[in-house]
Amino acid sequence: MITSGTRWSTRRDEAPGVMRSLSRQARLVALMCLLVDVAIFVNATPDLPASVRIVALIAIVGVDTALALPPKYSGPVAVAHAVAAVGLALVLRSTPDPNWSLAGGMIAAYRVGAWLRDRSSIGALLALALAAALAESVASFSTVLTIAIAAAQNAFIPWLVGRYTSARRGYISELRHNRELELRDATAEMERAADRLRTSIARDLHDVISHHVSAIGVHTGAARLKLAARPGFADPEIVDSLTAVETSSRSAMLDLRRVLDVLHRTSDSTNQIGIGNLDELFEGVRRSGLAVRFEVSGTPRELPGSLDIALYRIAQEMLTNALRYGDGTTVEVELGFAEESVVLSARNGIGSHTEYDDWSASGRGLAGIRSRAALFGGGVSHGPVAGGSTWETKVNLCSDTPLSGETL
Repeated sequence: MITSGTRWSTRRDEAPGVMRSLSRQARLVALMCLLVDVAIFVNATPDLPASVRIVALIAIVGVDTALALPPKYSGPVAVAHAVAAVGLALVLRSTPDPNWSLAGGMIAAYRVGAWLRDRSSIGALLALALAAALAESVASFSTVLTIAIAAAQNAFIPWLVGRYTSARRGYISELRHNRELELRDATAEMERAADRLRTSIARDLHDVISHHVSAIGVHTGAARLKLAARPGFADPEIVDSLTAVETSSRSAMLDLRRVLDVLHRTSDSTNQIGIGNLDELFEGVRRSGLAVRFEVSGTPRELPGSLDIALYRIAQEMLTNALRYGDGTTVEVELGFAEESVVLSARNGIGSHTEYDDWSASGRGLAGIRSRAALFGGGVSHGPVAGGSTWETKVNLCSDTPLSGETL
């Protein structure tokens, strides 16, 4: 069978739009061949009997219409064109122009070269070439040269063009595949480089910061225990301050371990901090002597993990700024839940020693807050309010913004 082993196969993952476009183009090609062949035949055979002309026109319409069939039928369509070419040559041998050939036959030869595999393609090509040779030999004054030219013109050349088109399509597909492999390898290498960098950063954090923070906690705890062993020797406020430093060092170590887990990609979502840990954060700030008032407005709801972590880190930075640059009395924190956003704000008195303009322009804390807010399509506003006696920092985050991974 000539149709065996065709190159054409309908892939399930092909875009439907592309397949429809190819079908429309095939129908357009078939229609153009049909119009051209019918017009030439009618013009070239005015003296043929009507019955013969009708039969010939039916044959032309049939084989040219078959060009709109899927490419897997290219073999049978080519054989039909070969039979039609020989039959029309016999019909036209008594006309003034017996050397006429079907335009659709050349398209059939092209489709054979473009879509069929070697054995099927060669078989269909030989059928078309033989038909072209027979059709030429029927005409008067035909020679071996004219027969060879007819076979080349109507069969071999269109077939070679089809083969070239198919080879070019395969070459482009191979280039695209190789490019995809290169991009995939480059992406994998970048991920490996990022993993190495994260590992290096995690190692440095552990070796440097972990050592010093642990030392702070150990020495502070030892000092507190020594003072506790000597009642009345130390002011209770000093003991409370040492206790706060010791607690803060432990909290810092816990946060550092969470950061290291994320850098090592071993983090557990149940081990990550979030707004549920704000009370612990506030308690640590209160031990430092800064009163914290916390208020929640709106309807609280469960937030994505990355947003939950980001809100905690932003609140942590706000409280740190209040400790460093505020008047040391009170900080008011408000967490508001809107329909599609979450608003976190902090207000504290401005210390007399603080140059807020210089700090807000160059401080890394606000830059970090802005960076976290940008990840969630949010914005940050900050500055003096209430006549310049209070500093307010407000962050508005979009709670529906998708973000993969953890936000530190």
